[in-house]
Amino acid sequence: MSATHHTGRDRPWLMRTYSGHSSAEASNRLYRSNVAKGQTGLSIAFDLPTQTGYDADHPLARGEVGKVGVPISHVGDMMTLFDGLPLDTMNTSMTINATASWLLALYIAVADKQGVSREKLSGTTQNDIIKEYLSRGTYVFPPKESLQLTTDMIVYTSQHMPKWNPINICSYHLQEAGATPVQELAFALANACGVLDMVREKVDKDVWPRVVGRISFFVNAGTRFITELCKMRAFAELWDELTEHRYGVQEARYRRFRYGVQVNSLGLTEQQPENNVYRILLSMLAVVLSKQVRARAIQLPAWNEALGLPRPWDQQWSLRLQQIVAFESDILDYGDIFEGAPVIEEKVRRLKDEARQAIDKISAMGGLIDAVQSGYLKAQLVDSHTRRQRMIEEGRQHVVGVNCYQEGLASPLLESRDGGIFTADPDAEQKQRDKLVAWRQQRDEKKVQQALHALKTCAQQRGNIMESSIACAHAGVTTGEWGACMRDVYGEYRAPTGIGGEAHRPMASTTQGEEDTPSQPWHVLRQQVQQSCEPLGRRPKILIGKPGLDGHSNGAEQIAMRARDAGFEVVYEGIRLTPEQIVQTAVEEGVHMIGLSVLSGSHNHLVRDVLRHMKEAGIAHIPLVVGGIIPPKDSAQLKKQGVSAVYTPKNFNVTDIMQDILRIVLASATHERHGDAVSRH
Repeated sequence: MSATHHTGRDRPWLMRTYSGHSSAEASNRLYRSNVAKGQTGLSIAFDLPTQTGYDADHPLARGEVGKVGVPISHVGDMMTLFDGLPLDTMNTSMTINATASWLLALYIAVADKQGVSREKLSGTTQNDIIKEYLSRGTYVFPPKESLQLTTDMIVYTSQHMPKWNPINICSYHLQEAGATPVQELAFALANACGVLDMVREKVDKDVWPRVVGRISFFVNAGTRFITELCKMRAFAELWDELTEHRYGVQEARYRRFRYGVQVNSLGLTEQQPENNVYRILLSMLAVVLSKQVRARAIQLPAWNEALGLPRPWDQQWSLRLQQIVAFESDILDYGDIFEGAPVIEEKVRRLKDEARQAIDKISAMGGLIDAVQSGYLKAQLVDSHTRRQRMIEEGRQHVVGVNCYQEGLASPLLESRDGGIFTADPDAEQKQRDKLVAWRQQRDEKKVQQALHALKTCAQQRGNIMESSIACAHAGVTTGEWGACMRDVYGEYRAPTGIGGEAHRPMASTTQGEEDTPSQPWHVLRQQVQQSCEPLGRRPKILIGKPGLDGHSNGAEQIAMRARDAGFEVVYEGIRLTPEQIVQTAVEEGVHMIGLSVLSGSHNHLVRDVLRHMKEAGIAHIPLVVGGIIPPKDSAQLKKQGVSAVYTPKNFNVTDIMQDILRIVLASATHERHGDAVSRH
């Protein structure tokens, strides 16, 4: 096809906004409003307890209910969520992974109650558990058992739900965790192969091509426009090769690379946040301009997501961007304008060659599960993210408004009473708990226990758990009860943190090949840390904690890596810890400081609990610092409660953060020594 040949206007992609908050009722109102504004598909955000299989009244759910998504505790909540949204015509994307089987079972149960046959249901469950161990952190079970649940869903939907995409292989979160384009390609495709290798053993040969054809991907696109566009073409060509040669799929339609996209959130800035609009547009163009690899569904972040939750108006603005590109521009009128372009073809070739080498290395290690459990994949991402962070700090990667062109007027978009962001219902957690109690009281407990027993038996026998999960949904089983049953059979898992190994030598400075000099900030920091050993009596020791259910550990890992490399002694035990566990570890390890990382919006609850446990444990004198997406008003409140410092995305220079932390540690130690001296006199 000629690059400029007019072929008639293409259909636009599905337009979505990723949303959900507070309660099923509030989220339903938001979804119906967005559909009325022209949104053509739903993208459901679930809260962290739902994503990790807990009910709203579980101790780990404290402060997390309704914050980053909608809480769904049972089929009643799911019916409320889709009230007035007929499932026979709705295309629904659900961002759910460890508990995907359960949420799909609830969705099917709602369809049954609406009288919609399962064959008519269309949409996608994200259901890519592998990337949870690497980037997002909402895994529950060990990798092998988790992949078994994924396999169950793929097999079930291939038999009963022909329009459903049972998995989205997600390179999106890999890029958010620091992956290079080559790592995105290699890790995502190796992930897909690991899944298909398991599924192939469970389906008949005559339906195998259709099963492969239902595998979809969820990718990321950043502002490096040419690289991102070439990455998508490389994805499509490599997937075509793999499905034909490795899996024997002959029909081209079943080898098509089918993907949805959310453009990069990692590159959104708290500084001059209005600039994010241009970043989002540029990123979007990378996945719509090339017809051969145009996205099938797009959801865009809002301009203010580096600040907090977007408001309905902000989501509307993102939707309007999609609509303007689709309906006012002429990109859907033409063939692929990049076909035959030598620069594009050479870049694609290089990406493919390097990705094949990386895939071969994973295969040589024993395959996907071994590469996850050994910590290899996680360590690769942490290292790449560290390199990116240091390039920004050193000015070798420009970010407008952050490390260059920082002078500017304050944004009037932030001057409204709400501070330019949305605040979830502060009473959502208690309301959800109350509804949960009422739900348990009105259901038939005998049917619940029978359904759970059948589920447990099926899981123990390694049967396909989908039908028994659907039966649980109809019986009124809760998310926490389903999760507890599966935990009892499969156990829980803690993934490698990726921060082990030797300390890193600092990257070279501004000029390639230039030697590091003692006057550089990094070397000054290392000298200061070394000098602090004398007044402290030992190396400064800090604990970095991830309280609650927030699994986004990229920031915590970067702080841990940099602190270790600077000479601090670092205690970091990974994600999903209770405030009590964090404080207990701080006591046992004798740390000089506790640092908390919270990106779920639950900072107020969790910090308050940590401070209370510190007081009870007799370590209230140890400084506490907090990092995360924390609005200025909350930051001020945390400091009033006793937090020594609050770091948000605007604090992009990790070396500066480390120097500040060292200052706080030394000041605290001096104050403590002075207090001891006074008490002796």
